[in-house]
Amino acid sequence: MSHTFHIPVLGLGYSVDTPLKVARYGISSVISIVDDELIERMREYHTLNSDKTFIPISKSAPDARANRIKAYLNLVHELVNQQFEQLSNQLFEPGTDITRYFELLPDSSQLKQGYELMLEYPDGERKQIFQNILRKKMTVGAIDVNIMSKVDKMNFDADGNYLGDENTDALAALRGFVNSSLHSSIILSAGMNPRLYSYLETFDEFLPDKEGNFPKRIILKVSDFRSAFIQAKFLAKKGLWVSEFRVESGLNCGGHAFATEGFLLGPILEEFKQKRAEMTAELFELYNAALNQKGINNAIVPQQRLSVQGGIGTAEENNFLMEHYRLDATGWGSPFLLVPETTNVDEQTLMQLANSSIADFYVSNASPLGILFNNFRPNSMEQLRLKRIQMNRPGSPCTKKYLVTNTEFTEQPICTASREYQNLKIKQLQSLNLPEDELRQQVDSVTEKICLCEGLCTSAYTKYEILKSKEASAVAVCPGPNLAYFNRLYTLDEMVKHIYGKLNLLEKVQRPNMFIKELELYIDYLQTDVKTHLINITDKKKKQLDKFKAQLYEGIGYYKQLFHLSATALTFNMNLLNELSNFEDKLNNLLTY
Repeated sequence: MSHTFHIPVLGLGYSVDTPLKVARYGISSVISIVDDELIERMREYHTLNSDKTFIPISKSAPDARANRIKAYLNLVHELVNQQFEQLSNQLFEPGTDITRYFELLPDSSQLKQGYELMLEYPDGERKQIFQNILRKKMTVGAIDVNIMSKVDKMNFDADGNYLGDENTDALAALRGFVNSSLHSSIILSAGMNPRLYSYLETFDEFLPDKEGNFPKRIILKVSDFRSAFIQAKFLAKKGLWVSEFRVESGLNCGGHAFATEGFLLGPILEEFKQKRAEMTAELFELYNAALNQKGINNAIVPQQRLSVQGGIGTAEENNFLMEHYRLDATGWGSPFLLVPETTNVDEQTLMQLANSSIADFYVSNASPLGILFNNFRPNSMEQLRLKRIQMNRPGSPCTKKYLVTNTEFTEQPICTASREYQNLKIKQLQSLNLPEDELRQQVDSVTEKICLCEGLCTSAYTKYEILKSKEASAVAVCPGPNLAYFNRLYTLDEMVKHIYGKLNLLEKVQRPNMFIKELELYIDYLQTDVKTHLINITDKKKKQLDKFKAQLYEGIGYYKQLFHLSATALTFNMNLLNELSNFEDKLNNLLTY
């Protein structure tokens, strides 16, 4: 890998074509393949923009979802390869992309060190030989794809007949990736889907070749060690190897937030660090046995990388994570929303994000999936939601149906953000003769849901001027709270230099350490949970809250020890330890029932 960081998925449309902007510089990024409508429209845009002939794949075509995804990934792969080839053949002169490629590399990179040595050579044949060696050592950034495992809608034909397990949304998306020309990774997030995980086994592309290399690799995005180990064992027993565990903070992240039971990021990474070798050995034993049953002999333990993402904001934090927990990489997501040349953020939303305050970022129940969702108060989708309520027309038209999960009122699932569901649910609540305050509270929780299928794509359509006349222009955006501390637009070069410590974009900004910020978010989360269940609390809930609180205390104890041990590696001053003590006091004063 050229770089030690990657750019994760940023909503649906925000990073749908990020590889076209960064892969030629050796920077890896991730495309969400949930929405094949978005993907088809982006394929049309980039095909025509490259002076190629666009052949549409209609929604009703055979295996349309898989083929749309395959066609788009093939196009991105082709265009990135063209960009990389052009870059590789450029002269090593100021202002060229090949020079930018090397200037962006971290100083620790052998390739960067070789480049700097080459610059000292006098012009002549030896310098050109050196330059050609450097060209051959260059690598393109990975074009990885993400599937939220449980976003797996069942699909039916026009007569209502089920189209079979292989045509559910997640399985069709996986098939599109597997059949594409990419040699990269599928990132599985949002927990285990046994049907999807079993489907992985049917593809030889995830099995090692004679040299032990994988045509396609598997990455698991996880929130704790136990979940990672369980999922990896399930896959290993099928002869499938997890090439990377991508640990994400439960709450200090963008997009959907999968809160742990009070497990904080530091202790989670410590558990990976302590048990990583043991886990790899156990997984390899299961994996090798499964391969032997398939007639494949593979005595080499494949590489298993470990990375972390969520809330990292400074080079100091980045370096500490890499060194202390022996990581292979880090993920930097939300700050790249303020880098217009890498992500698709429309002008209005860009300005809102750049001028935002900490209070603008909050964890909401806006997602139709019933999973906590990091939200941004000024976003125009929130304004549209409130306007529809005022007009007595709550909910959104449901055109894409990717997040249909509810069968409370209908035989086939519908989306809880849809106008259909919200009307039915509100009528039901009104018929229950509830006290006015309780009715208002329950109606508010129903109408809080927003259409993510449309909202997370609109920004890309607006930026590329391909928004259709009848489509709403409202934008949903889901940055992590860490973005609050970045307060202007940045170039790619600035952000990369910031990550590697060559530039400090937050030099005059008061910002909490990432571990402290996550602790604060978890205490707030617990406080909200306690308030919600204060009146009708069960014994089971009491135990869960006590366990959650105990885990937070354990995490605080871990950080106290870590901060003292690591005083030389991080500027852990008295203010930081005081903050830790303040949050411990807040936790002490928090009644769990």
